Amino acid sequence: MSTFNNPTQTEPLDDEGDSSYPCVLVFNANDPSGAGGVTADILACNSVGAHTLPVVTGCYIKDSAEILNHFCIDSEGVSEQARAVLEDVNVQVFKVGFCGGPEALSVIAEVTADYADLPVIAYMPSLSWWEDDEIEAYLDAFRELILPQTTLLIGNYSTLSRWLLPDWSNARAPSPREIAKAAGELGVPYSLVTGITPNAQTFENVLCTPYNVLLTEKFERQDAVFTGTGDTLSAVVSALIAVGCDLEVATKEALNYLDGCLLAGYQPGMGLVLPDRLFWTQSMGDLEDAEDSDHSEGEIPSVEDFGLPKITTRH
Repeated sequence: MSTFNNPTQTEPLDDEGDSSYPCVLVFNANDPSGAGGVTADILACNSVGAHTLPVVTGCYIKDSAEILNHFCIDSEGVSEQARAVLEDVNVQVFKVGFCGGPEALSVIAEVTADYADLPVIAYMPSLSWWEDDEIEAYLDAFRELILPQTTLLIGNYSTLSRWLLPDWSNARAPSPREIAKAAGELGVPYSLVTGITPNAQTFENVLCTPYNVLLTEKFERQDAVFTGTGDTLSAVVSALIAVGCDLEVATKEALNYLDGCLLAGYQPGMGLVLPDRLFWTQSMGDLEDAEDSDHSEGEIPSVEDFGLPKITTRH
């Protein structure tokens, strides 16, 4: 079991009301199941000390088991959301999640180009739930518009290899570095390839450039099927970079954070298991001790009686 230490580097408000909270502007869809989308971004970023600025690009129609459909917000609405907050707030990092269509990707590319000094963390989810023509149009637009501005590309091994190496003919499966090389030819200097399965007991996550492997992290596989992991991981990497961590430290911390989320995962519906992005707030020993507490009939238990953990962060 891995550990995760909250790496928050923020300071209290000063006398003039200024805050040192770093900010991550996120382009992503709303997920009504709470598994991914802007919900994952907000909880994950805030957990590590960054403030989330969610620009909603659309809305999934989904439950905890599957994605049924998606509706886009028009490109003007996406652009106006982003421009309004960028004129008001100092942003450290952009994160690009699922944006619905080429029109939204076009305005996102225009926005990020206007702030070319800010890193762009791009996450490519599995699009297997979508129609083939919509997938092709989205991937083509992402390749042409977003990848040339992307600092770090994050995605599952299967998703990235099929997308970036569609004509791979070698009997040997491509390595993470070969995936990163294909991304590098499109302008991406760093890639984080997740979900590599060297055996049935573990999976690997590899941070690499087109030229070398920077970091490899292995974790034990769990007997559950999760949803929302990619959005969670990419949000935390973005937030840790925003708070001042270098890329390798941010990646290692984010992977350990995700592992903790999965170990504490829960199933709110009849579908898949969700990561518990606030697992670090819980003190299970205190909660178990509270179960043994007796209360007289009619007595209203207090917070102390329940043994609720004291939250020592600023959140």
